[in-house]
Amino acid sequence: MSRTLLAVPEKWLLAELSAHGFVFVEADAMGRALEAFGSLDDWAGFAASWHDLELDTYMADGGRYRRRRHAVFAALANGRIERRPHQPHFQAVDYNPLNGGVARWFEPVTEEAAGSHALQTILAFSHGLFSRLAPSIPTWRVEVHQFRIEARPDADGLPTPEGLHRDGVDYVLVLLVNRRNIASGTTSIHGADGRELGRFTLTRPLDAALVDDARVSHGVTPVRAIEPAAAAFRDVLVVTFRRDDVVATAEDA
Repeated sequence: MSRTLLAVPEKWLLAELSAHGFVFVEADAMGRALEAFGSLDDWAGFAASWHDLELDTYMADGGRYRRRRHAVFAALANGRIERRPHQPHFQAVDYNPLNGGVARWFEPVTEEAAGSHALQTILAFSHGLFSRLAPSIPTWRVEVHQFRIEARPDADGLPTPEGLHRDGVDYVLVLLVNRRNIASGTTSIHGADGRELGRFTLTRPLDAALVDDARVSHGVTPVRAIEPAAAAFRDVLVVTFRRDDVVATAEDA
């Protein structure tokens, strides 16, 4: 599958990300930005694919609060985005002291989710934005992660169990898909000196954070169930872009 780049991202997104190293985009604005790159007409089906994620059994803390699927794409200079054969996700210990240093084979993103209009539009938007911030990069390695963080009556869910971190990539998009019966899950952004630069909570589907990973680090507070007897979870899509000639990592976010 592939998608050809046809649009230009909104100038204010480029300006904010260039100036500050991150930007929080509320759902309405994100929806408008995405519309220039394609359709979200199958969003409901795409979001429903989070109900079919597999348990992450690699958690070194013994946690059973995270479910996920993973896929790798190539974003080419001509704007095409192509899925690559399924492969493991790897992070150096420097970036993920909890789960790094291990090639982790997660279940793949399904063909239906990968080929959805929603995901293809999100990838085209990301390619358009990040390629204009770094026009010298001809080919990007793109990793797509579907995450569900579950909170239980007796245990919070940890969106970033490794704590405040960088991902070892060039750019990151974190997009909220759904949240149900949870409190907290607040994202904080920090500069190289550790100073907090921003704090916000993704609360509505399409709320998003865009991050220049070389310039800032990020973390997310634990999520807890509001009503103990009901299902409680935070669903996010994480898309990372890094130049294809770098042997590096992706993220947990």
